[in-house]
Amino acid sequence: MNAKPVVVGVDGGPDSIRALEWAAEYARDVKAPLVALTAYEATPIAGPYAMAGWENPETLEKNARSMLADVVRDTLGENAEVSQYVLRGHPAEAIVAASKDARLIVVGSRGRGGFKGLLLGSVSQYVVPHAQCPVVVLPHGDATAG
Repeated sequence: MNAKPVVVGVDGGPDSIRALEWAAEYARDVKAPLVALTAYEATPIAGPYAMAGWENPETLEKNARSMLADVVRDTLGENAEVSQYVLRGHPAEAIVAASKDARLIVVGSRGRGGFKGLLLGSVSQYVVPHAQCPVVVLPHGDATAG
């Protein structure tokens, strides 16, 4: 097995699920470990009502872990061989950091908050020029890559 993993960014959206499927198949084909990565970030809120919108980082982490485990299980099955990592920070920066030790990065073209008309989401736009390994961006919608 190749020591460098295939790393896939997962946010629970349809494009990231397709990216997970593609990455799992590719990792299996090249006999590389598969890493599913998600990141969470507490949104800074300022002003007199800041505490009303405060999100507990422990709750955010718990929700991210649960989402990632559910998506991996529902997409790849109970016995899938995949390492799961939940990191605190901006998703794009977390994926770029993971690219230092990766064979390949796989992301969906748009995340959960994608705006219609955008060809790429903000995470994929950031990852492509900053990653330190090759990047595959799965197209949005019903199109498939390979």
